[in-house]
Amino acid sequence: MRVPYVTGDNGRVTATLSAPTLKIGPYQVDPPVVLAPMAGITNVAFRQLCQEYGAGIYVCEMITARAVVERHPGTMHMMTFGEHEKPRSMQLYGVDPKTMAEAVRIIVGEGLADHVDSNFGCPVAKVTRKGGGAALPFKRRLFADIVRESAKAAAEGGVPFTVKFRVGIDDDHQTFLDAGRIAEAEGAAAVSLHARTAAQRYSGQADWSKIAALKEAVTSIPVLGNGDIFSADDALRMVAETGCDGVVVGRGCLGRPWLFGELEAAFQGREIPEGPNLGEVARVLRRHTELLIEHDGPDKAMRDIRKHMAWYLMGFPVGSELRRGFAMVTSLNQLDDLIAQLDHDAPFPSAATGPRGRQGSPGKVTLPHGWLDDPDDDCVPEAEDMHSGG
Repeated sequence: MRVPYVTGDNGRVTATLSAPTLKIGPYQVDPPVVLAPMAGITNVAFRQLCQEYGAGIYVCEMITARAVVERHPGTMHMMTFGEHEKPRSMQLYGVDPKTMAEAVRIIVGEGLADHVDSNFGCPVAKVTRKGGGAALPFKRRLFADIVRESAKAAAEGGVPFTVKFRVGIDDDHQTFLDAGRIAEAEGAAAVSLHARTAAQRYSGQADWSKIAALKEAVTSIPVLGNGDIFSADDALRMVAETGCDGVVVGRGCLGRPWLFGELEAAFQGREIPEGPNLGEVARVLRRHTELLIEHDGPDKAMRDIRKHMAWYLMGFPVGSELRRGFAMVTSLNQLDDLIAQLDHDAPFPSAATGPRGRQGSPGKVTLPHGWLDDPDDDCVPEAEDMHSGG
C-alpha cells in the first residue's frame, strides 16, 4: 500500500492515510520501523534508549555464526537483550549454510532471540574480499543454500528469518532482484534492501527506485527499504514513492534516538514533534552513558560514548574546546561538568537533521580472485574468521 503524503507550509511531509501494515513472522510491527544493526552502535544500551521513544524492531549488532557455534565469550555478551525487549532481534553473518543453520538452531533452541536477520549487505573490504556480505548474493546457489537452511532451522522454533542485502556489488553486477526472489522462495519472512551498491559504500544517494522494483518482484513477503532516512519526512516519502512495507533506519538515528518518536508520530498521522533543545540532548546523552555503564562497566562505557559525542552535538553552538572535552571524556563526573557548561536553552539546529555518520567515497569492491567468474558456484568461501560486530 502506498501512503499518500502532502507537504505543508512548514515544508514537512504528512501522511494522509494509515501507514502500511508490517508483519514479520508472528510479530506485528507498528510503526513499520526497524533499527538497522550497526557495529559498535546498536548494543543493548543504545537499543533501550531508542525504544524509550517509539515502538518497532531494534536489531542488535551483527553476530558471526561461527562465534555463536563456538560460544565466543565476547559474542555471547553482545547477544544481551533488555528485560522488556520484544521481539529480541539479532543479525547473523555467515557464508557457510551448515554453520549458519547450526547457529540459528542454537539461538532458537536456547531461546536467545525471537527474530533472526542475516547480513548480505556489508560493503567493508575485510568482508567482501573473502566473499562475505554484499559480495555473497552474486553466488546465487550458495546464497539460496544459506537462506534455505537458516530459514528451515528458524522455522523449527517458530522464529522468523529475514534477509538484508544491497543493490549489488556495483552497477554492472546488480543482484538485488535475484536475491529477493531467492529469499522469498527459500523461506525468508521478509527482505530488506539498502538501496546502494557495495561500490557506493555509504556515499552519494540511495536509489529508492530499486526498492520499488524489488517490491514489484517480491510479492508474498514484506519488503523493507533502507538508505537515506534522516527524518520522519524521509520515511513517509520512501513508503509513498516505493510502496515498501516498512523502513530500516541506520545512520539517521546516530546521536538522535528520539528520531524513533518522530517516526512513530509520522506514521500515526500525528504532528511530528520539534527537535529537542541542547539541555534535553544533554539529558539523553547522559542517559545513554548510564545505560552503557550498566552493560559494560565504566571503563568501556566511557570509551564507547566518545564516538557518539559529535553526533549528539552536531550543529549546536558548542565551542571547539568544549567539544574536545566531550570527545575525550573519561568519567561520569567529568561528563556532568562538561554538560553544565552547555547552553541548555539552545534550540535544535536545522543543520542537524541531514546526513550523519560515515559517508566516504565510492570505490572498487575487493573480491576473492575469480569471484565473478561463475555465479552458480556454490563453494563456501573462507570468510568466517571475523569477530562479531563487523
